[in-house]
Amino acid sequence: MPNKQYLPVEIAIMSGTGLDQLDKLNNVEQITMNTPFGSQSAPIIACDYFGTRVAFLARHGRYHELPPHNVPYRANLWALKQLGVKYVLSPCAVGSLQEHIKPGHIVLCDQFIDFTKSRHNTFYDKDQVYHVSLADPFCHHLRQLAISTAKTLDFEFHETGTYICIEGPRFSTRAESRFFQESMKADVIGMTMATECALARELELCYLAIATSTDYDCWRGTPVSAKMVEDSMKTSIKNVQRLLEKLVPKIPKNQTRTCACSHALKNACQTLNKDSAQR
Repeated sequence: MPNKQYLPVEIAIMSGTGLDQLDKLNNVEQITMNTPFGSQSAPIIACDYFGTRVAFLARHGRYHELPPHNVPYRANLWALKQLGVKYVLSPCAVGSLQEHIKPGHIVLCDQFIDFTKSRHNTFYDKDQVYHVSLADPFCHHLRQLAISTAKTLDFEFHETGTYICIEGPRFSTRAESRFFQESMKADVIGMTMATECALARELELCYLAIATSTDYDCWRGTPVSAKMVEDSMKTSIKNVQRLLEKLVPKIPKNQTRTCACSHALKNACQTLNKDSAQR
């Protein structure tokens, strides 16, 4: 639990490349919490954002010093849960694996493929085993709300998309990029979201990925660079901010959730009578 009392906050914005700062923040509180999994990537900034209390957390650190494989995902999500957060909005930069998803387009992902290798992607790795369902990994209610909101704005977006999550921090080889595109049929590629999403489900949090295409990975011919991603996000970030500004106030507050996320642990615990196991 928090060491002191803070104003109630139910919505978190977990920002990544290109969205390290948000405009129009008021009534700001800076929060650092102790968790069983260490410290968060950066202090949590609780603030009023377009009339709604939100918690803002920079997943890569205050100065973008944490590479994707070293982000303390468990500490980040655990801290937000302890603050009372129920909804996590996750803007992220991605490479496009499909011609029709152009740089600057936003993808409201509905599926992911986890291609990471060495991450702590569960809270239940000892004593108790839980097998949560991720058949539909993103909150259906949040996705539908985001889709209806995006339709009112004048930018290109895609209602569905499969995100493939690689370990990083390096970018793909050309062979890998073509494999992800042609064999795995993924739509976009990134390095953070799958880990975050799976942990959010174990904490029964509603999670929404807002992926912004910054490049065509390298399957199309041009190698990707960090500068390319950063420069592309600078021109695209306004659309992400506009979507957040319209979406955040629409998310229900102080209401009982009815989505599958809210009871993800129900029937997920695998138990075995110890006496029976010994027989």
